Amino acid sequence: MQQYIARFLRKTTEFLEFVISIMLAVGIILLCLRMAGVLGNIPDLEVWPNYNDLLETCFNLIIGVELIRMMYYHTPDTVFEVLLFAIARQIITDHSSIWGSLVGVTAIAVLFATRKFLFCEFDISDAIIFRASARVKSINSLLGINIPYEQNDTLMDVVNRKLEENEQTARIGACVYFSDCGLRVAKLHNEKISRIEVIRSIH
Repeated sequence: MQQYIARFLRKTTEFLEFVISIMLAVGIILLCLRMAGVLGNIPDLEVWPNYNDLLETCFNLIIGVELIRMMYYHTPDTVFEVLLFAIARQIITDHSSIWGSLVGVTAIAVLFATRKFLFCEFDISDAIIFRASARVKSINSLLGINIPYEQNDTLMDVVNRKLEENEQTARIGACVYFSDCGLRVAKLHNEKISRIEVIRSIH
């Protein structure tokens, strides 16, 4: 029951994120059209939009576009890009002090260092433990993933077959990977796999 509730909540949040993304996209499109219609005002610094207004508005629109990507893809890279544009916008449009610009440049350097040294290629969205006898077809339907399987395959069948292909033995912690998920041996009973952890990737 808990797994079905978790699936329902996940689908609900995905739907809400989709609706919010659509509304944000519509707003960005309307603002772009509005900006296109008043570009003739740019030479006049006393009316909107002048050059500074144009620069700030364009940065805001770009950040909005990156927010849409972040809500759709759910990857560390999209979060990085939103933060990068937000900091760059602050540095370029705010000319209050050299120290503020220095802090902004330092923040960007920290972001790039974090991206290079701390980002992992396989990020875990969630991990759920199932009986090894669970049918792969049911797991795929329940979690919305795509574990390759043959008819009536169980999780244990898939893991054992993949481990044999990789010339590995079944042991606790042994992992096999697919395009959107991974399977990890969580428990053995009488040297047979009894529990398998299904790990969904956010990529």
